[in-house]
Amino acid sequence: MDSAPTSSSRKAASTKIVIAGGFGVGKTTLVGSVSEIQPLRTEALVTNESEGVDNLDGVPSKHTTTVAMDFGRLTLGEDLILYLFGTPGQRRFWFMWDDLCLGAIGAIVIVDTNRLDESFSPLDYFEAKGLPFIVAVNQFDGLQQYTLDQVKSALSLPPEVPIIAIDARDRDSAKAALIRVTEYALEHLTRNLAVGAS
Repeated sequence: MDSAPTSSSRKAASTKIVIAGGFGVGKTTLVGSVSEIQPLRTEALVTNESEGVDNLDGVPSKHTTTVAMDFGRLTLGEDLILYLFGTPGQRRFWFMWDDLCLGAIGAIVIVDTNRLDESFSPLDYFEAKGLPFIVAVNQFDGLQQYTLDQVKSALSLPPEVPIIAIDARDRDSAKAALIRVTEYALEHLTRNLAVGAS
């Protein structure tokens, strides 16, 4: 008679999470702070080619940019592995987003409250794709603080979309965001299955 599998003998499930947002909001930082492996980064120097193409006003000290993706991995518990894919933030590289989102269960859209206008396109993208997403307000040093309700209202987010505050540099904070988007993706799937069954 076969015994039930123990937790140590269960095969770990893996899933994909996308980390998105505008240029310089903290996507590479979040992947790097939480990944249990050395993250893969495809960064290049910001050059004169960016002038007139990318808006660098809000991030004058930024000297590199992601040109393809960031990749990292995080094991949650004994049986769930998250693969993290950070999108490029500059608009001229957004054509890669569709490929990076293939097979993802959800996304974290990181926003900078000093440049909220740059958040609308990423939010519209995930709403149009129907991919569950949460909004993470990255709290940089010296950043003017707003309540999460104020940010949610300014972004015109649907009531069901979770919004949280994070510090992309802090592992525990980044991990909490990944756990929340995983939970929300499961809630979203459960709702859709219930609607389909009725």
